[in-house]
Amino acid sequence: MKNTVTTLQQQKRDGSKISMLTCYDYTTACLVEKAGVNAVLIGDSLGMTMLGYSDTLPVTMEDMIHHTRAVSHGLHDTFLVADMPFLSYQTSVYDAVMNAGRLVKEGHAQAVKLEGGASVCEQIRAIVKADIPVCAHIGLTPQSINAFGGFKVQGKDAARARQVVEDALAVQEAGAFMVVLECVPAALASYITEILDIPTIGIGAGAGCDGQVLVYQDMLGMFSGMKPKFVKHFAEIGEIMRNAFATYDEEVKSGAYPAEEHTFKISDEVMDEVRKGMDKAC
Repeated sequence: MKNTVTTLQQQKRDGSKISMLTCYDYTTACLVEKAGVNAVLIGDSLGMTMLGYSDTLPVTMEDMIHHTRAVSHGLHDTFLVADMPFLSYQTSVYDAVMNAGRLVKEGHAQAVKLEGGASVCEQIRAIVKADIPVCAHIGLTPQSINAFGGFKVQGKDAARARQVVEDALAVQEAGAFMVVLECVPAALASYITEILDIPTIGIGAGAGCDGQVLVYQDMLGMFSGMKPKFVKHFAEIGEIMRNAFATYDEEVKSGAYPAEEHTFKISDEVMDEVRKGMDKAC
């Protein structure tokens, strides 16, 4: 079944969990589609996972459009959400609508995601008014990493917990069809899920959310550095890839690859004609 805004919202009403993964390229998109995952997020996390930045802030609209378009070619039934990168929507409502439109028109996104609560509700309303679905993102918002002073759990004290709840209600009222809750205490995320009519997608927010999202390189064990507490390795693909690369390197250098079964044949007669012809030419 094709996943849409309405089917995702119906899953919340039915109590059926929503699965979402990040994705940044065509071949991975094809695999995610075949696996039956409900939604794909082309996250600005591509700045870290694909481009090697230390955070998401340098990611541009051109980066997002390029990767979103590539992913879109590998999807048919999976719902496609694209991140709006830093300063693509904070500067003005006009910029927010125009850049959201670019992600839909040029990148073929079906929805856009932007970070922030009450502070970005004007942008959410304007984008929704332009008939572009909006997924909100509250709690830990990586584009605000400098203001937060690092990647820290949000909403641990009463005042900040109330702010996260108020932000959740505000983005729903502004017209967001779904909201990502990142790095908030599980009990708080469960409470927000209970009081909202729109689906909640958790990342480091516990099992009480309506769905979950993970960076696919994280869940496949493709990073050897920091592993966030909320990440589970569903497979050690990183180790498999490293071993395959090492084996390839060894076989190329030893001459074991390519073997005869990996080569194309030509008759001796044809090669004799080639040599004779070249000898005459010389």
